[in-house]
Amino acid sequence: MSATEARTRRRRAPRGQGERLREEILAAAERLLVETGDDEAVSIRAVADAVGVTPPSIYLHFADKNELMFAVCERQFDRLDRVLEEAAGRSRDPLESLRLRGRAYVQFGLDNPEHYRILFMGKSKATPEDFDEARLREAASFDHLVGAVQRCMDAGAIPPSDAFFVAIGMWIAVHGLTSLLIAKPDFPWPGAEDLVDHFCSVHVAGLRGMADSAS
Repeated sequence: MSATEARTRRRRAPRGQGERLREEILAAAERLLVETGDDEAVSIRAVADAVGVTPPSIYLHFADKNELMFAVCERQFDRLDRVLEEAAGRSRDPLESLRLRGRAYVQFGLDNPEHYRILFMGKSKATPEDFDEARLREAASFDHLVGAVQRCMDAGAIPPSDAFFVAIGMWIAVHGLTSLLIAKPDFPWPGAEDLVDHFCSVHVAGLRGMADSAS
């Protein structure tokens, strides 16, 4: 074996330790992302120093910094879904539950602006090319939104239609609001909850108007 091969080969981590190290790397990268507020400011060396390992140890788990940063942000999908489901569960009224889901979505984006930029605002090198519409469509949080819209239709709060199509419209509204609140924090915005309620009411009123005109 050559000296180069000897340096390249690494001893396999004991069972379970590799996964623990991966989680520690993700946790450290997330802390640095929150502290700096900019994924461009988070380096592999800084993450390695925070974990207490060498940079090559990071590359055992992530091909490059972009993959690492996106993995940090992709984990937010699970957190987002939990937050939205918890918020929506506070009301048994389908339409109010949908409003609560929208409010929680916006607040989640405001609480995690860098994660939100990377995932949904399309301006970061950390977003891989294969993070396409199919992966967004398969996210549990979006499936749950479609289900929430369908429940509103079943209850008569929203006219019968394509629940997927209507859910897209709802997402456009809350995403647009969230993006603007993140991008323009110094603008004298009204309260985020009031804006969400307004968007929801206008959207539902528009759907009802379309249903009435078609009948």
